Amino acid sequence: MSVPSEGYPLAAAVSPRLQVIDTVDSTNTKLLRDAEGDAQGHPHLSVLLTRDQRAGRGRLDRTWTTPAGSALAVSVLLRVSAVATADRGWIPLIAGAAMTRAIAAQLPRLHVTLKWPNDVLVEGLKICGILAEVLPSDPHVVVVGAGVNTSMAVSDLPVTTATSFAALGHSADEDRLLADYLTYLRDDIAALAVHGGAAVAPKIAALCATIGADVSAHLPDGAVLEGRAVRLDDEGRLVVASDGVESVVSAADIVHLR
Repeated sequence: MSVPSEGYPLAAAVSPRLQVIDTVDSTNTKLLRDAEGDAQGHPHLSVLLTRDQRAGRGRLDRTWTTPAGSALAVSVLLRVSAVATADRGWIPLIAGAAMTRAIAAQLPRLHVTLKWPNDVLVEGLKICGILAEVLPSDPHVVVVGAGVNTSMAVSDLPVTTATSFAALGHSADEDRLLADYLTYLRDDIAALAVHGGAAVAPKIAALCATIGADVSAHLPDGAVLEGRAVRLDDEGRLVVASDGVESVVSAADIVHLR
């Protein structure tokens, strides 16, 4: 993995505040806490990152841990007061699409896609997961955390459906990866604020491998819905068709069926 000795100059040119720390329990938790304690010191697109996250969190309160130095954990603070409340469901998908494009730029010969709502897959294997959280004291502040498997060895991958840059035989240019991710994230959040979901829906749909796939949607209440994922609705929710009936899924674990 290429880690610039001078830091992350390309990423720092995009972010107004980029903080690199040696280790942390959770970048999301720390950035949320820091932003609450110092709002003015944490403008839009502030970044906190580490290569040693000890107690990362994923969707549905799952824990996410990796060996030190094997993954990049990055959280970005977004101030979204200009985004209509009805359009904010697109924010996690925008982040997922931004990371998909950033990773694809470094793996040009591989198939890099977005799994709804915001996992990044390479050749069908997960290389990155994303978690978006709202600051409890301010609904207009969202922190988006991403964990990218960079130099993780095959033996350290948590499940057989995961992968990493190293497992794929590649070395990640972290600075370029972060700069690309932040640029796409910044631009698409701005487009969402000005033009709404219609401005970002086509590019997200084009990246999303879930659309058109047969899926099993494991819903928060324990129910399971199987069918064909046919499209995203106006709020970024997944529409699943089963036996001629379309259901809108706002939150679920999605399994792509072979």
